[in-house]
Amino acid sequence: MKNLLHIFILFILIIPLNNIFPSGKDELYKPFAQVMPEPKDGIENIYGRIKYPSEAQKAGVQGKVYLLIYINENGDVDDVKVLKGIGAGCDEAAVEAVKGTKFNPGKDNGVAIKVKLSLAITFKLTS
Repeated sequence: MKNLLHIFILFILIIPLNNIFPSGKDELYKPFAQVMPEPKDGIENIYGRIKYPSEAQKAGVQGKVYLLIYINENGDVDDVKVLKGIGAGCDEAAVEAVKGTKFNPGKDNGVAIKVKLSLAITFKLTS
């Protein structure tokens, strides 16, 4: 019984420590906010920054690159992860375009917070 009590007390102490010292930065960013982040100059700003890779054009690569964007409380992009890519340089082009974009930060109760945001960038060849 005494050992069980020690295990229980240890478990109670570990839970709050995990919340104070998260294992990764992913936990520091909220998956949603009352006001979600938006590109300051609109989504067109991101598309305007994209350079369609010549390798992708030659190979006829089209599709969507799905990104997870980590936006801090200042509206700066801290990191970008490719969730699903299409290759041929399109993934890298999408990441670079997003990294160079300034966002209006996400907010909860009027306070700017860190938010992770998913975004799909479409690559489509025009004739």
